[in-house]
Order: sequence, then structure tokens, then C-alpha cells
Amino acid sequence: MALVVQKYGGTSLADAERIRAVAEHVARSTRDGAQVVVVVSAMGKTTDDLIRLAAEVSSSPPPREYDMLVSVGERVSASLLCMALADFGVPAASFTGSQAGIITTTEHTRARIIEVRGDRLRDAMAEGKVPVVAGFQGVSTDREVTTMGRGASDTTAVALAAALGASMCEIYTDVTGVFSADPRVVPTARRLPRISFEEMLEIAATGGRVLMLRSVEFARRYRVQLHVRSSFTWEPGTVVTEEGPDMEQAVVTAVTHDTSEAKVTVSGVPDRPGVAARLFRALADRSINVDMIVQNISSHGTTDISFTLPRLDLATAVEVCRGLSGELGASGVSADDAIARVSVIGAGMKSHPGVTASMFETLASEGINIEMISTSTIRISCVVAEQDVERAVRALHGAFELEAPGR
Repeated sequence: MALVVQKYGGTSLADAERIRAVAEHVARSTRDGAQVVVVVSAMGKTTDDLIRLAAEVSSSPPPREYDMLVSVGERVSASLLCMALADFGVPAASFTGSQAGIITTTEHTRARIIEVRGDRLRDAMAEGKVPVVAGFQGVSTDREVTTMGRGASDTTAVALAAALGASMCEIYTDVTGVFSADPRVVPTARRLPRISFEEMLEIAATGGRVLMLRSVEFARRYRVQLHVRSSFTWEPGTVVTEEGPDMEQAVVTAVTHDTSEAKVTVSGVPDRPGVAARLFRALADRSINVDMIVQNISSHGTTDISFTLPRLDLATAVEVCRGLSGELGASGVSADDAIARVSVIGAGMKSHPGVTASMFETLASEGINIEMISTSTIRISCVVAEQDVERAVRALHGAFELEAPGR
């Protein structure tokens, strides 16, 4: 009997009707011969409501109590789904992250999974029950309830699939799969029936919001095949798997964009060893994750260092840079929160020259200025003005002929 882990997101469980629809689908899967483990997110906007409530009672909620609070939403979903499954004649048992044996690091609100024991889940399956696990949470090595960051129910599902030896991890959401671009920006975007882990990692890292980056990293590391599907239409969706010799590799698979970043420039920095190291160590010590970095060619012994980072961290980054400017000998610090990143991604880029030229020519023809550039073997990213990014996405999507057939 094949073991399948099915994860259902908040929109899939938004109300009683949706929960019953999910229960019916799980019941159908068991009748078709699959052994199913379910991972659930909180219903609808439950987590947002809990975070808002915390802000109303405290200006700075203690991280431990914050985790105790926001972990409640997934537990509600798990217990309600088990009740609905009982009505469909499917025995089920709900489990918190800690009951499921998900052991994490000790950092509250951003813990990472260390180990998945899963003994109680195996016992439940041996008794003929469907385990329903609250996603996004676990228990730390200090025996405290921890959460793993927004969207981490995907990571819970992949981790359970790896630990239990599942043949597939199905991620059910409100979209029908992974698309060649955001359909809200490019209505002619096409659904990708199959994509490699490598491409999916780049898509997740550059603005694609279908899968959480950590879940894809986990899936690739443990070779867990993913299947992204819609819980509203139950269409086939997109399979994310290891790249094989039979996989057709388009030169460009997708165009992504991200409007959540900002740029900081530290000007007039002395061009000598150790300056950049001091700057970026100070940023790392404040838990600021830097993305793209550009250092200009030295002129008269000084240079400018520009970098991008999450917009939410901009104020902290500027504070750090200005605090260091005297020590570094910098002449100034400036910030720009009106930028965006546009990227083209495709495994076929490894063996097809000319993609970079085509991308730059397309943006130039649209009058879009490129502020920064970064690349990997299968990705090219450009920072542009935020007001230009959607136009850039549409132009690149058309230039690389990614439209759905007949559109």
C-alpha cells in the first residue's frame, strides 16, 4: 500500500464546507488504496487574527508565548478534520507537532527541524487510522512548543514524508500548480506539469509563492517527490522531482518577480581588505539576510557597496550601516525601498547561450533600467524600479514564448 502525505493550506480549510470537502477527498484516497498522513494549516486567516490579537495586548509579545498562541490554529484544523473524517467512516486521530515527534531547534518563531520520530503516527496507521498532524510546529530540545515561520506547514509535510518513507508528498493549495509566471500579472501564463527541484528552488527563492523555500530544500535533500495541486478543482497540478534525462528542458521555464526587497548603498568606502567583511558581519549579527551584492570598481581608493535585503529589515540595516560608517570611513548611507526583482529561470539555460542578451535586450526595448544583476547556472535576476516590474515580467514572458498554448 503506497503511503502518501497530503498537506492542506489555510484556504483549503477556510470553513466547515471546505473542511468537509477535504475530508471527502482524504476518504476517497483511502478507498483507492492509499495510506494517508495529513498535515494541516490553520483555517483561513486564523493565524493573522491571532497575531493581531497578540499585538493588541502586548507591544512586544514574549517569543515563547507567541509560539504557544499561534500554534493553536493548526490544532483546531486537525481536530475538526478528524471529526469530518469520522462522518465519512474514516477513523482518524489528530496530533500536535510535538505528539507527532517533530523535534526542533530552540529558536522560537523560526525553529528548524532536527529530527522526526513519528512513532505515534506509525502506531496510528497500524491501527487503521489516518493521522492528521498540525503543521508549522514542533517541540524543541528544551521541550518547549516552537513554530517554524509562516508557510512552514509545507516543511512539516515534506519532513514527515521523508521520515515515514512516503512515495509522494501532495501539497494542496488554492492554485492549480506552478505557473510560468504569476497569473495575476500574466493572464496567459501556463501551468507547468513537471519541474525539477533545482528550478523550483530558484522559483521559490525569487518570488514564487506556491511553495516555501525550506520545504523544497528539504524535499531535494531527501528526494521526496512533490505534487502541487488545487483543493478546489483537484486538477493534476505540477510534479516537482529530480531532473532526469527524459525531462524536456525549455531554455526558460518561468519568469518570477519579488516586490518585497529594498536596496542599501554604503558610499565612499575605503577599498581595502576587511571592510566588506566587517559590514556584512554586523548585518548578520542582527539576523539580516542579504541577497544581491554589488561593489563598484575602486575610484581614488574608495568604492560603493550596494546590497538588497528584505524590506522589513531595511530600517535595521540602515541603522547598522550608519552606526558603522565612521568606523569604516564611509561617506554616506542611502536606502531605496521602491525596487523589485525580476528573474528568468530554466534548467535549459545551462546549455543555451544568449539568454542573458535576450533578457537585457527585452528590458531595454521596454525602456526599463537595470540597477543590479545576479546569476546562477539556471537563473538571471535583475533589480529594477518597482513601478516597472510587472511590465518587465510580461515582456520577458512574451519574449521567451512561455504563453499557454492557444493564448
